[in-house]
Order: sequence, then structure tokens, then C-alpha cells
Amino acid sequence: MSDMNTPGPTALREPGTEQPQPQASVWPRGLMMLLIAVLVWLAQTVLQFLTLVQFILMLVDKGKPNAQIASFGKTLGSWLAKAARFQTAESDEKPWPWTPAD
Repeated sequence: MSDMNTPGPTALREPGTEQPQPQASVWPRGLMMLLIAVLVWLAQTVLQFLTLVQFILMLVDKGKPNAQIASFGKTLGSWLAKAARFQTAESDEKPWPWTPAD
């Protein structure tokens, strides 16, 4: 009969597959996530406004998009993607202004 308090054999992990240790407190990250959520909301508002402006400009300019708005949209999309990765804890890298822009 086996003693239930005796630890059983431990599984060996392959090198490089160690699980990251949880941080002591998730509250600072939660506060940062809340702040980034507000910034994401603001970015979406800007995106919706620029979408409307781009559409109007394309109507006036025979379908040709404004290059500056298109470029800004690409940059904004990259920022939103980085923010989403941080928000979902896929990455610990914070988006701009906490880290340099790509």
C-alpha cells in the first residue's frame, strides 16, 4: 500500500520549456490594462473618424486614397495589434508611449 503523502515521481521537462513564474501581483498590470483599454477606445474613435474622412476624400478625388491617412492607418493598426497582445497577456511588451514605436 502506497502512502498518499509521499510525492510521486516528477516529470522532467525539456530544456527551454519551463513555465514562466507568475508575477507577485497582477494589480499593476491590471491598472495598465485599464489605461490601455481607454487608449484603444480613443484609437478606435480616431480610426472611425479617419475612415469617414478617407471615404469622402476618395469620393472627391475619383477613388484615389489619401496617402497620409492610409499610412497613419497602417501605423494605428500596428499599435492596436500590440495593445491587443498586451491586453490578452500574449506579450508583456507595452505599446507606445511606454515602448518606442516600431
